Amino acid sequence: MTSKTIANGILRALGILLGIFLLGYFLYAIQSVIVYVIIAGILSLIARPIILFLRRKLKFPNTIAVVATMVLMLSFLTGLILLFIPLIIEQGENLSLLQGNELQADIRNIFHRITLYFSSKGIDIDVLAELKNINFISQFKQIPNFLNAVLGMLGAISVGIFSVLFISFFFMKDRKLLKSAFMVFVPEGTESRFSKSLETINTLLSKYFIGLIFQISILFVLYTIILLIFGIKNAVVIAFLCALLNLIPYIGPLIGAVIMFVLSMTSNIELDFQTQILPRTFYVMMGYLIAQLIDNFGSQPIIFSRTTKSHPLEIFLVIIIGGLLFGIVGMITAVPMYTALKVILKEFLSENKIVKSLTKDL
Repeated sequence: MTSKTIANGILRALGILLGIFLLGYFLYAIQSVIVYVIIAGILSLIARPIILFLRRKLKFPNTIAVVATMVLMLSFLTGLILLFIPLIIEQGENLSLLQGNELQADIRNIFHRITLYFSSKGIDIDVLAELKNINFISQFKQIPNFLNAVLGMLGAISVGIFSVLFISFFFMKDRKLLKSAFMVFVPEGTESRFSKSLETINTLLSKYFIGLIFQISILFVLYTIILLIFGIKNAVVIAFLCALLNLIPYIGPLIGAVIMFVLSMTSNIELDFQTQILPRTFYVMMGYLIAQLIDNFGSQPIIFSRTTKSHPLEIFLVIIIGGLLFGIVGMITAVPMYTALKVILKEFLSENKIVKSLTKDL
């Protein structure tokens, strides 16, 4: 091996490393665009059954079906904004009107009632006595500033929403557009096999995301009924927020439980703590637990078994691994990514013993 050959090898390796670095930097610079494309792809998968229904059952032309679907999705988004924005503004105004002393007194009153209740049962809670003297108002007064910052971000958010909708329109209108983009990177001679895999992935993920919508809807209805029965204020908003948190596997329901517990305790704070607030909160949390059990043993197994074709233990391990590697985002995206990977492995490594075992139901 001559020195010229060694030098050429070193230069080639440096060129490859430089290319990888530039590609990584380029992807990092356009990460927002990549996120828009991913969100648009998910929306197109969710919208696919609606578009097919409008085309096949109602005989809509393709473009009209896509426009009608997007109008429906925009109406849903508008409904969410109308649901949450007034509540946020109302709370921000309440906090900015210097009602801090009353709020601080209410919080200390709650701690005092809790301490008295447990003391009457012979239970001494020193932590609550310390929390009672904390000045919460200094923290609450930062909320209006936070809301102002959020309003300042609306410009950037509106650009993001417009970009996602624009990309989604073309993904929905030409369902082969995203597929063609993937096929550019596919090695020659494997196009037909990748095309078949992408069709299967589209079908499975579309069913999966539709299943998630049904899961959230069921939880939303159950939570709303529970909160309305016990007279919790803003029941619909709280129910929707807690249901939406179930998109985060395992952690989301725990966060939702904390939110529902706190808001149940602070709703109608003028009532007697021992005879009204505490029993009502207990029953609300029991209802929340029952709703979660219905979801865990009813909705989720049906969704996963019919859409991802995976065993519940598989799903559990995949979500845990995704969470350890990529945090919350990894937990949310673990199942669809694992499903896509299984389809590709079955197409190209169907004779492998491990792959055959994992993909036997696909």
